[in-house]
Order: sequence, then structure tokens, then C-alpha cells
Amino acid sequence: SALFIDVDDFKQFNDTYGHGKGDVVLRKIAQAVQDTLRRAGDFVARYGGEEFVAVLAYQDKEKALESAKNIADVVDELNIKHESSQVAEHVTVSVGVATATPGGDMEFSTLLEAADKAMFQAKSEGKRRIASKEL
Repeated sequence: SALFIDVDDFKQFNDTYGHGKGDVVLRKIAQAVQDTLRRAGDFVARYGGEEFVAVLAYQDKEKALESAKNIADVVDELNIKHESSQVAEHVTVSVGVATATPGGDMEFSTLLEAADKAMFQAKSEGKRRIASKEL
């Protein structure tokens, strides 16, 4: 499974608090996400800007959705003030989830693209949400 994680209204955060504080927030979120991944082989990486990708080896859709919820909850629990957010008074994330069956001939880029599309679906549904795409 792959999770595509995007910080909601991050441009507004940077505009309000500055890029230096934005960088600190990204590091806090990355650490919080990493701390939720407890299985060997799972990892998180910054994908660009305010986006992260988590790869969950051999994790089915149900468990991947549970992991996505845990990540969103942990970011909420950081309670980082975000007065210019349209979603909440603190920093939140939207998460896209995609799962593929091991052993198929699917490229990882296809899985990542599906997770990215799911994340955009979560954003379009109001942010601070989790969405998934079937493959």
C-alpha cells in the first residue's frame, strides 16, 4: 500500500508564519508520521513541497486505511496552530490510500499515482479526510 499525505492549506501557513516555521512544521509532521509506522519495511519520505509518501509493505487496504487514520490523528494531536486554515484551527492533513496485490506486474509509479489521485479526492471533499482508490 502507498499513502500520499498532503498538509492542508500549507501555502497559507507559510504566508502567515513564514517559511522557517513551515520547515519546522514539516519536520514535526515527518517525525510524527514515521513514529506511526512500526513495522519493518514501512517508511515515509518527503515527496515534495508539503507532500509525503508512506510505503506500507504487504499491508492490505483495511490496514492501510487504519494507518492513514492514525497518521491524520497524530498530526491533529500535534495541535500546531494554523489560524489561516480553512479546515481547522490547527495543522491537518489529507491522505490518499492505494493498495495493490503483491506479485502482479503493476509498476510502483501506478500505485503512487492512484494514491495521489485519492489524496486529491480527499482534498476536493473538504480536506482533513482520507480517500482510497481501487486498483
